[in-house]
Amino acid sequence: MVRKSFISVIPQEEKKGSVEFQVFSFTNKIRRLTSHLELHKKDYLSQRGLRRILGKRQRLLAYLSKKNRVRYKELISQLDIREPKTR
Repeated sequence: MVRKSFISVIPQEEKKGSVEFQVFSFTNKIRRLTSHLELHKKDYLSQRGLRRILGKRQRLLAYLSKKNRVRYKELISQLDIREPKTR
């Protein structure tokens, strides 16, 4: 898995607070919730939670793309996330 090796690259001090780690953990939650919702289609509370996490991740990625485009591109490719559509 690429995702596990990616987090080990981040230094120990800035792991949990860094934007990359937060996006990584949101991505894991999103994948877990998505697989849960495939089984339980009418779990509307989990759908709401998924939408909230998606919004948080989207805002963090927007922040990162403004601040550091190189780190943003690396993160997108390593986590295998699509780039959001621009308006």
